[in-house]
Amino acid sequence: MADAQKQPQMSPREIEALARETGCTESQIREIVSLVGFDRASILREARSLRQSN
Repeated sequence: MADAQKQPQMSPREIEALARETGCTESQIREIVSLVGFDRASILREARSLRQSN
């Protein structure tokens, strides 16, 4: 039953790799994940969009 309550999450290594790849901070990547979920293409799209707007 405990497994059913466990929320999916990204590992710190995955967050770090996405931050490095996109030029965003790890905090920004976590925020993007909270908004769009765990789909890598969506995360990359939003991260690149964020970087271009800054």
